[in-house]
Amino acid sequence: MRALVARGVAEPLRVEEVELPPCGPGEVRVGIRAAGVCHSDLSMVNGTLAPPYPLVLGHEAAGVIAEVGAGVDRVTPGDHVVLNWAPPCRDCWYCGHGEPWLCERAGAPSAARGRTPAGEPLHVTLGLGALAEQVVVPQRAVIPVPADLPPESAALLGCAVLTGVGAVRRTAGVAPGEAVAVVGLGGVGLSVVSAARAAGADPVLAVDVSPAKAELAAAVGATDFLLADDTLNREIRARTGGRGVDHAFECVGRSATIRTAWRATRRGGQVTVVGMGGKDDVVGLSALDIFHSARTLRSSVYGSSDPGRDVPVLARAVLDGTLDLGPLITDRTSLDGAPEAFARMARGEGARTVVLPEES
Repeated sequence: MRALVARGVAEPLRVEEVELPPCGPGEVRVGIRAAGVCHSDLSMVNGTLAPPYPLVLGHEAAGVIAEVGAGVDRVTPGDHVVLNWAPPCRDCWYCGHGEPWLCERAGAPSAARGRTPAGEPLHVTLGLGALAEQVVVPQRAVIPVPADLPPESAALLGCAVLTGVGAVRRTAGVAPGEAVAVVGLGGVGLSVVSAARAAGADPVLAVDVSPAKAELAAAVGATDFLLADDTLNREIRARTGGRGVDHAFECVGRSATIRTAWRATRRGGQVTVVGMGGKDDVVGLSALDIFHSARTLRSSVYGSSDPGRDVPVLARAVLDGTLDLGPLITDRTSLDGAPEAFARMARGEGARTVVLPEES
């Protein structure tokens, strides 16, 4: 089959032929119908993370079950599914304490799976490698969804939307009337904006370095778009009675933008880091600032969500029209167009590109 393969940091991405293993006991083979290009995939090739190569990229996807292995009892061929890149084991301490998003056996950056035609061991991103025509994964890594759910929408539920909605609803618990700022307006950031507005937040301040993101921010419900420049703090306080926002969400994964979110937040407010950053990018806050501001700083891993519970809920919201994902998708492409989609994302252009492997 064909897949998007990375062979090293900063090396060109290429669509290559690869060989998946056969579908073993407890595993399923999924034909990919749609896959989103997510910033976490970019982290695999820009030096933020250091996975083994060659590596099939992609983890945000939806498709149809093509084959099931022995012992599979949750799905059958023909079922429509969303892929889950962090399927909880349900047995570890974290799962037993109601935190399946922190499962100690899930969410590894990569897993060994398959080979190249030359015989090289192949690895797949977050256990999936979903920017491909097919994947072979454990049955617990798929979540059944209604067959009439559009594949493009279904794909986004597996990462951007689940992460963004969960950060608002489950991690931060945004309440009606609270002021929210969202720093970084990629697919996840725009999902946070949409979820905050749906939660009744007001104002919802969307922040980005690119003026081109203003239209996207308005489309998903932002009350204001603000450029991340030297006037940002003054503009935020002008809209919040001089205090700052109750909740700031950082959706980039950089120390500089975490500090931006921190400064945007009122005393006693909450800063939620949604973006995944590098281990050497250290956030500096003074001890006096931490004490005096009384702010809470925490991260939101996978939206503090249980995908098996929350993805079907979001799928129903898409189908009944209460969750509109259309504004999040700014580009569609074939698998051959995926390398350029990564280049656009690295330049900060658009929101989500959805790759449609069947159009390759």
